[in-house]
Amino acid sequence: MIILKTKREIEIMREAGRLVAASHELVRQHIKPGITTKELDQIVEDFLRSQNAIPTFKGYSGFPYSICASVNEEVVHGFPSNRKLEEGDIISVDIGATFGGYVGDSAKTFFVGNVDDEKRRLVEVTRQSFYEGIKFAKESYRLSDISHAIQEYVEKAGFSVVRDYVGHGVGKKMHESPQIPNFGKPGRGPRLQEGMVLAIEPMINAGTYNVRVLENNWTVVTVDGKPSAHYEHTVAITDGEPMLLTVL
Repeated sequence: MIILKTKREIEIMREAGRLVAASHELVRQHIKPGITTKELDQIVEDFLRSQNAIPTFKGYSGFPYSICASVNEEVVHGFPSNRKLEEGDIISVDIGATFGGYVGDSAKTFFVGNVDDEKRRLVEVTRQSFYEGIKFAKESYRLSDISHAIQEYVEKAGFSVVRDYVGHGVGKKMHESPQIPNFGKPGRGPRLQEGMVLAIEPMINAGTYNVRVLENNWTVVTVDGKPSAHYEHTVAITDGEPMLLTVL
């Protein structure tokens, strides 16, 4: 069942989303060659707790950290560690914050210093594919219209869309109905309604879309070792244009 949110609930989710966006800005300010992903994790956790928010990911199904930090060929669910970021890396940082009982969820992929043209283009296409998708995040469209727009844009650019992991509804829980694939034919799935809140999150690979999970049972990597990028916002369906909740 898809849980529709009231305007008041969306206002609270907007506050949670602002904290996520502020966390991403902190990450952006600190990312540089030599910093560890564990240090980034601590920066975000300290900030969220200082704002009376809870890092949603920490303890979620046993996940041990406050952020997901996925470097280069890591697609999603990367564990923060003592690994130092290096010049030319890209890092996808996924952050969730629970505030007032509601969740904000967003991911961005950052450059570490100067990156090569392929990685730069991958990150830019991934980000733009999100915006291509939310052109259809309006009442009267169907859910898969978003999915199809993302896939079409990405594949025209020569990249591939991860099939094994998808976006999701979000509210009091981080994962609610519906699931939101980043691929598929248009005109399918539920019709979008005001009050739906969706975490739309393209996960895009430079090579094949095939992935595998590492021995920690969390971290997802590309099978071919080529880089991957991730971009996500929490989006509310309104009676007009979609509202991004995870922005400052």
